[in-house]
Amino acid sequence: MAIPLLTLALPVSAWAQTDEIQVYDATIADQGQFEVEFHNNYTPIGRTSPDYPGGIAPSHALNGVPEFSYGVTPWLEAGLYLPVYTITNQGRPELDSGKIRALFVSPFAANRVFFYGLNFELSYNAYHWEQTRFSGEVRPILGLHLKAWDVIVNPIVDTDFKGFGRLTFAPCERIAYNFSPVWAAAVEHYADFGQVADFLPLRKEAQTLFAVADYRIEDSHYVEAGIGHGFTQGSDAMVLKLMIGLDF
Repeated sequence: MAIPLLTLALPVSAWAQTDEIQVYDATIADQGQFEVEFHNNYTPIGRTSPDYPGGIAPSHALNGVPEFSYGVTPWLEAGLYLPVYTITNQGRPELDSGKIRALFVSPFAANRVFFYGLNFELSYNAYHWEQTRFSGEVRPILGLHLKAWDVIVNPIVDTDFKGFGRLTFAPCERIAYNFSPVWAAAVEHYADFGQVADFLPLRKEAQTLFAVADYRIEDSHYVEAGIGHGFTQGSDAMVLKLMIGLDF
């Protein structure tokens, strides 16, 4: 399956803290199956000031969450993210958020040339994580399996439920090459352009490119690791991500 990103348009920086750096590929748990993914990301070189008073400074902060999923039908997966947490650059643990989601997909997406889906998320946030108590995400999923290549786009729209003019556009994309059923390498791009009614200037947008490696152990467990570099003032210079997935 990123990460998916939760972002908030802010006056200084586009990319707020996030628990999940992932591009969704429309694969879901089998019907009746439970899965858990452990998401973690760490910013060794990043912005040293929070995006707003009382927020978390990204530099040297560790963010993460366990994501619990259940395959409801061949085309629907339900998910719970709890707890979203941060270890700040002072070593202080923080409880950030909890999320629920519903992911609708074309069934058996891994076996299709063209696949698609739509993910909905609802979050309940602490103020240091986001400036609004409730936030949401709508994530369309469009992709192609072209023999050994995968091309995937998630044109994400985030909301703070305070009007259409405050919707933010935060797309991500992935191009991957599958060397075998076990190993894959990918390039992923994550962006945040700010509010759709008034896009941010380029220097304040988030524009981050990741190099990613995937390792799948049989069909039930996998590891994904990546290193990202931001190219704008609104991005962090270096971000590390690690995902571990387990099926039950």
